[in-house]
Amino acid sequence: MRADRLVSLVLLLRQRGRMSATALARELEVSTRTVLRDVEALSAAGVPVYSERGRHGGFALLPGFRTELTGLNHDEALALLIAGSRRGAQAFGLGSALASAMLKVVDALPANYQDIAAGAAQRLLIDPETDLLSRRLVAEEVPDAVAAEIRRAVFAGHRLRIRYAAADQSPKWRTVDPVGLVTVRDQGYLLAKRSGADRTYRLSRISAAEELAEPAQRPDRVDLDRAWQERSTRFRSGGDQVTVLVRVNPSRREELVGTALAVLAEETDADGRLRLEVTFQDRRHAEWALWQLATGAEALAPQWLRAALRDRAAAIAASYERPPES
Repeated sequence: MRADRLVSLVLLLRQRGRMSATALARELEVSTRTVLRDVEALSAAGVPVYSERGRHGGFALLPGFRTELTGLNHDEALALLIAGSRRGAQAFGLGSALASAMLKVVDALPANYQDIAAGAAQRLLIDPETDLLSRRLVAEEVPDAVAAEIRRAVFAGHRLRIRYAAADQSPKWRTVDPVGLVTVRDQGYLLAKRSGADRTYRLSRISAAEELAEPAQRPDRVDLDRAWQERSTRFRSGGDQVTVLVRVNPSRREELVGTALAVLAEETDADGRLRLEVTFQDRRHAEWALWQLATGAEALAPQWLRAALRDRAAAIAASYERPPES
């Protein structure tokens, strides 16, 4: 909305000082022409925005101008800045709204706290894009229009039509009763009911959504944390699960446990290595998890898993026995 954009423009100038039309357009995700129109509108409304020409020119506010926003103390604002640094908002299509809100949070601080809070926020990093091994942690992308339609249906309590592609299936339209939204490790999920049964849909697999006028058939109140735990338990106990016996180096135990569904038994061998009985969702899951551990773990049973890992290793070894192609 234009009103929100005008507020964001004022806050940017307050916090960063003089900015060019190009820089403002980049921050607000609009054209420079739109920025110029917004500046004219602010001036007409009595906001003291002035322009400076030249190589280092741009727009600025007269010194001492302050917007009327509710004040926050230092700890309250810092807590919001830390929470705002998390990427969960991206999963629900609220990234731009979050950026605008953070500008307002900083501006709402008393003047003597602003530099302190900004400096403190720079000393904290939450959920970086890569881990210590430089592996990129990529959040799933959800089109803004789709995310907005889903949010509206969830908050309004209306039924929702979604075009959803389940794993290894073609997209199909479904009409569901939305219950709530959950984000886990930067992946967003829609908890819903369909024909009275619980359903969980990954947001990144929804290519289109349409809020319907009819009310959703759902309870007035919901405990999302409990609902998620129940669905997670059902997911782990369903499917074509397999049980695997593994010997693992103690230093790699957490990696193994982190990928398995459950640990059924654990003991320590005489040589200090751990022997674990774990379950995986299916055969492909088990093979992938053990392959990631390389020589840090050995699958003892079942035999089909040992054979699959052996064949994969043999294929790689054979490729390196040949000279590289020029």
